[in-house]
Amino acid sequence: MTRGFILIILFALISPVMIYAQNQNYEQDVFSTSKGPLKITFFGHASLMLEWAGRVIYIDPVTQFADYSQLPKADLILITHDHYDHFDLKAINLLSREKTTVVLTQKCAARFPGGRIMANGETIKIDDLVIEAVPAYNIVHMRSQGVPYHPKGEGNGYVLTLGDKRIYIAGDTENIPEMKNLKNIDIAFLPMNLPYTMTPEMVADAARAIRPRILYPYHYGETDPSQLVNLLKGEQGIEVRIRKMK
Repeated sequence: MTRGFILIILFALISPVMIYAQNQNYEQDVFSTSKGPLKITFFGHASLMLEWAGRVIYIDPVTQFADYSQLPKADLILITHDHYDHFDLKAINLLSREKTTVVLTQKCAARFPGGRIMANGETIKIDDLVIEAVPAYNIVHMRSQGVPYHPKGEGNGYVLTLGDKRIYIAGDTENIPEMKNLKNIDIAFLPMNLPYTMTPEMVADAARAIRPRILYPYHYGETDPSQLVNLLKGEQGIEVRIRKMK
């Protein structure tokens, strides 16, 4: 067997995860859980990938922020609401395979039949992964008088229980009263761009209510995330981490 032939075989055996990690420059953080490591990849805006216990989970995948043709297929895709920068049929189709579960809202289901619809307050379990759909909406910021950018009941945030870790992905929301009901959150993703979601002051208020161990501001557009860092400076037990999530 020639050396060149051996190299061809070895290249064919390299996993897709190894290939994308080498060829695409995305920030990643890794956390320990009771069922192995959790790796979070930050694509930008509200698009994330979680790898845990042999599963690949995407949050709001949008082709503007990543080349999903070069990324692993999804076991689970979570869509928070129907706006174009969160709900991208091309990305969903690129990532889907026969056994992929797509969790979405009622409004999204009108354009993507076959997904698993979740409403605010609903909890489902897929094997050992628990998914809770929680409210995500505006109270203050309005498209026009009396018309919020994100009406109550139309969008979801999600709380994922992965082993002994609880991850809160807030979706597009403000610091709504229901956040005070969220308990034992280890990692939180809170949106911070105007006029659609929260000001830094609102995010700081939400963080003090939720008290996540790690807080990532995301979907922050032109807002300077250092404002949030300053607002939470000295807040015991909350670490703010900034990643490229404009």
